[in-house]
Amino acid sequence: MSEPPLLFEPDRANRRALMTFNRPERMNAMSPELQVLMREAIDEFKRDPDLWVLIVTGAGDRAFCAGADLGSTIPNATQATRDEPLKVNETRNLHDVHKPIIAAVNGYCIAGGLEFMLGTDIRVAAEHAEFGLQEVRWGIIPVGGSHIRLPRQIPWCWAMEILLTGRRLSAAEALQCGLVNRVVPADQLMETANGIADLICRNGPLAVRTAKEIAVRGAMGMSWEQAWSMESLLGARAFGSEDAIEGPRAFMEKRDPVFKGR
Repeated sequence: MSEPPLLFEPDRANRRALMTFNRPERMNAMSPELQVLMREAIDEFKRDPDLWVLIVTGAGDRAFCAGADLGSTIPNATQATRDEPLKVNETRNLHDVHKPIIAAVNGYCIAGGLEFMLGTDIRVAAEHAEFGLQEVRWGIIPVGGSHIRLPRQIPWCWAMEILLTGRRLSAAEALQCGLVNRVVPADQLMETANGIADLICRNGPLAVRTAKEIAVRGAMGMSWEQAWSMESLLGARAFGSEDAIEGPRAFMEKRDPVFKGR
């Protein structure tokens, strides 16, 4: 029996889960089945109070994810566009996940793979990784959020070069423009990602989720006044929690805090 195209491995003892795109023979391209399993895995991660951080990577050492499977997903999308009334999709991958997500990019991160990565929070790349949005080369565009997310995450000129030329960036260029946090040797990739997860998991989980939610919502075009009001409202949730009592108490008692996420 063949393995599923996506693996989801909870590690509740260490407060994290590992999600792996598992089609190495197809450069971990996203098939319709993989996309269904991905949504189910993300929903499980969101619901499980014992999972605080998600690490995402690709099987093998060649690709994180090379985007949509051109043999199935793209033909379905282009045919549907011609045959059906316009449908507006107001959601994108990971837009409503307020727990931290770390991408461990182990190779090609192209098209839909890069679009998925743009929904993550912290990104570690292997030295041989490459990044690109090559859709324009084939007469289509990336519609997984890149036109909106990319110019908000990196400088405009870099975003436009990626979107308009379709060329691939090296890991060094991705680090230079701020697309990733770190570039490491391939054999240190997962160790580095898990090290970052360790740091996050030492913190109050409710505080971490609130910090991410404020940052995400505040970056979505609010006025200063709206963003500050939203920060005050969501911040009150963190300050009114049991963790907010435990953290300062642990500091005063010179011990590690024991957070409960409530």
